[in-house]
Amino acid sequence: MSPPLLKLGAVLSTMAMISNWMSQILPSLVGLNTTRITTADTLTQISPKEGWQVYSSAQDPDGRCICTVVAPEQNLCSRDAKSRQLRQLLEKVQNMSQSIEVLNLRTQRDFQYVLKMETQMKGLKAKFRQIEDDRKTLMTKHFQELKEKMDELLPLIPVLEQYKTDAKLIIQFKEEIRNLSTVLTGIQEEIGAYDYEELHQRVLSLETRLRDCMKKLTCGKLMKITGPITVKISGTRFGAWMTDPLASEKNNRVWYMDSYTNNKIVREYKSIADFVSGAESRTYNLPFKWAGTNHVVYNGSLYFNKYQSNIIIKYSFDTGRVLAQRSLEYAGFHNVYPYTWGGFSDIDLMADEIGLWAVYATNQNAGNIVISQLNQDTLEVLKSWSTGYPKRSAGESFMICGTLYVTNSHLTGAKVYYSYSTKTSTYEYTDIPFHNQYFHISMLDYNARDRALYAWNNGHQVLFNVTLFHVIKTEDDT
Repeated sequence: MSPPLLKLGAVLSTMAMISNWMSQILPSLVGLNTTRITTADTLTQISPKEGWQVYSSAQDPDGRCICTVVAPEQNLCSRDAKSRQLRQLLEKVQNMSQSIEVLNLRTQRDFQYVLKMETQMKGLKAKFRQIEDDRKTLMTKHFQELKEKMDELLPLIPVLEQYKTDAKLIIQFKEEIRNLSTVLTGIQEEIGAYDYEELHQRVLSLETRLRDCMKKLTCGKLMKITGPITVKISGTRFGAWMTDPLASEKNNRVWYMDSYTNNKIVREYKSIADFVSGAESRTYNLPFKWAGTNHVVYNGSLYFNKYQSNIIIKYSFDTGRVLAQRSLEYAGFHNVYPYTWGGFSDIDLMADEIGLWAVYATNQNAGNIVISQLNQDTLEVLKSWSTGYPKRSAGESFMICGTLYVTNSHLTGAKVYYSYSTKTSTYEYTDIPFHNQYFHISMLDYNARDRALYAWNNGHQVLFNVTLFHVIKTEDDT
């Protein structure tokens, strides 16, 4: 076979291999031999754990919205394997596209040569017929040589026809690869199949925006309590555990105070995880025994009611010293005006977004609840509000944004049924149920940083999530 025919044979062989590979491997690679690629067939529905979700939207009488935003779990990327597979598939398709582009350029170049050769062969065939008709004018030898060459070229005519067909097939394959790449890119965008780092950066960016939004939130009104989440089972039936609402994001220390009397030992844990595992980091021996379970840690100090007195103690964890102590004037103590469950719970110290508070009862207010805002440094009473609700009829209570919420937490069907706003000096009866899973709550305090309720429920340390109604500040608000 002559060199041009060898070249043509090599090209046709290469095209046959590519055609065979394309027809057998590519369909199975992209799933075209089983199911048609459609969004409905291949995309799985994203669960709440995989994407940011906004659940429910309600309106108050003024038309303001109440929404709940749930973020995905940061330590999971359930679509990472799917993203990697799609990325690898796209890379293969892009590599095929590049290979077919090179083959297409070579094919187009050779195709021009084939077309030229075909024209020459057809012209030669016509001339040969003309000469054959007039072969008497030619010498027999020359005619025979010419006929042999023509016989040698005749088998190429169907080959050339096949070559033209294969050249068209290459162009078709190129177009199909381009379309397939577009489809895969669309699927990638549809399912969010980005590189993990890119996806992680998008999540961090959204979290930053959400935090910025949270900074614009004003104080909220309690709408719902969900849970509880049981963190640990330890201690006696009565006790307290807490974190510091003014601590930095990196400071997650937990303090643990078992029992409501006859104890001075405070146990510290570096984190919730250490608390759960029992990895205690430090122990404090207070100078006085405490009364009740209604202590609070605020800005690095412990505030508690000194046993058998109405004296409030401020104790610094950093220095191990008492920084301040003051008598809460007229406040009942030692089970004179406790919560319904007893336990020397006469004076309840708590903190919220506004500051430090004491909730108690006095003879002057006929045993009804008194709310006092305290100076966190001197423990001086800054202002007091006298309510008409009997302290002995109340379960545990807590403050959120300057409003006191009173519960019947000693009952199985627990709920928040009374609230008093220090901002407006008004009260209202509410009906916000929550689950008293272990039947006896002896401590229930709100943490403004975590926006959660910490509770001691019959020897179980639990957390409740709260839903607050917020009004978002805008640039135009004054």
